[in-house]
Amino acid sequence: FVGLDSAKYDVGFSNITVTEERKEKYDFATYREDNLGFEAKKGSGLKIDGPEDVAGRTVAVGSGTNQEKLLVEWSKENEKAGREPVDIKYYQNDSDTYLALQSGRIDLYLGPNPTAAYHAATTGRTEVVGTYSGAGATLQGLIAATTKKDSGLAEPLAAALNEVIENGTYAQVLQRWGLSDEAVTTSLVNPPGLPRTNK
Repeated sequence: FVGLDSAKYDVGFSNITVTEERKEKYDFATYREDNLGFEAKKGSGLKIDGPEDVAGRTVAVGSGTNQEKLLVEWSKENEKAGREPVDIKYYQNDSDTYLALQSGRIDLYLGPNPTAAYHAATTGRTEVVGTYSGAGATLQGLIAATTKKDSGLAEPLAAALNEVIENGTYAQVLQRWGLSDEAVTTSLVNPPGLPRTNK
């Protein structure tokens, strides 16, 4: 966002979710659903569908992220239900996180699903053992190309995205990286975003 604000960048393609608050400063052209991925060491036998599946588990997550918010909520849910809380761990960088995962110091890493799917596909040492909407159980967030408000770039970006959606290239790319379930049928400009938070 700092790069967009300072005009260092014209467009951001970095797992940016459309929110109503962000729409006040930025324009969006959607290209993927916002899903989070639970990544585990290959062959772990884990399957994550909800809070009970991470009760008592050691899970790494990025500080200040939507993923952290979800994990903290799930940990509280577990405690309310009489289950063990989640042992949440934070690492400075990805290499430390993946070393902890491979060595068994953590059971899972929770991050953006495309990152987890890419890492699993390129290393062969991990697997995605569950996905969850980045917006929570009742909403489906959307990831979008992001530009400064009124820059005039969102519409041509959406047109370009719709071209690759229509010609099949988009589906091929998502399939290659195991992200077909995050596909959108159309790139939308400034669709309804996630609601404003009360922070």
